[in-house]
Amino acid sequence: MRIEDLLVFVRAAENGSFSAAARELDLTPAVASAALKRLEAELQTRLFVRSTRSLRLTSDGERYLEHARSALTALEAGRDAIAQDKQRISGTLSISMPSDLGRNLLTGWLDDFQREHPAVGFQIRISDRLADFYRQPVDIALRYGAPEDSSLVALPLEPTNRRVLVASPDYLVRHPAPQTPAQLRQHNCLRFLLSDTVHERWRFSQGDTDYTVAVHGDRVSDDGEVVRRWVLAGLGIAYKSKLDVLPDLQLGRLQLLLPQYQGEAAPMYLLCAHRLTLSPTVIRLREYLQSRFARYIQIANPAAL
Repeated sequence: MRIEDLLVFVRAAENGSFSAAARELDLTPAVASAALKRLEAELQTRLFVRSTRSLRLTSDGERYLEHARSALTALEAGRDAIAQDKQRISGTLSISMPSDLGRNLLTGWLDDFQREHPAVGFQIRISDRLADFYRQPVDIALRYGAPEDSSLVALPLEPTNRRVLVASPDYLVRHPAPQTPAQLRQHNCLRFLLSDTVHERWRFSQGDTDYTVAVHGDRVSDDGEVVRRWVLAGLGIAYKSKLDVLPDLQLGRLQLLLPQYQGEAAPMYLLCAHRLTLSPTVIRLREYLQSRFARYIQIANPAAL
């Protein structure tokens, strides 16, 4: 049963005329007549007694008119409720986020956001595997790098972020720091697994020259926080997002290597499957996270970076 057919029926009953109902609904008389015929076929009864000069409800039509009006009123109320909800900063968001940054930074920021907007709830999924918006109940994802799927909406949160090469002071006491990217082959490199592919070709640039080094090591993980723990424990060299290790660099727990070379770009994005997902809550959250990233970098960023 079509809502449009109910509208034609109610307007025709109120106006006592098909042509008036058609004009009010911006339809042709033929389309309005077809709508009524569909409704009568669905109900298996006649709703109007029609002649060339008059139109009046049958007894079944009079009984059905009350229910049709109630149905349209309920549908309109539902539409209004959704429209009002879309204007409020409320509701529950399911968010996927990377492991290291999620556990150590983003979850705390979301706590602060909830204190400002107590009507918002979160379902947090912490994983370095890319979220499948079409199979998993995920509203938005916070991820490094532009998505390979061009159908996704990608909104920048921290577009200037890059990877940096780091090691602990303890490791550097035992192993002289590399002076060129090629010397990374002589070190135990702590590698990261993303989508079942080992990230073992580390890229750098210096001026107009690009360098790619195939690195090796005795440890690989699909969890970014595990890689960070390994490098803090002095087990090797890691190629991490700058956002993940800023506090470690600032406090001296890690040291920056090859600062004269620029690491790979690793911009942070907010991803969603469709622009209709960009509710006022998501838009406000994005603005909030952008401001927090800007302040975080300004406060925590060592002079060397």
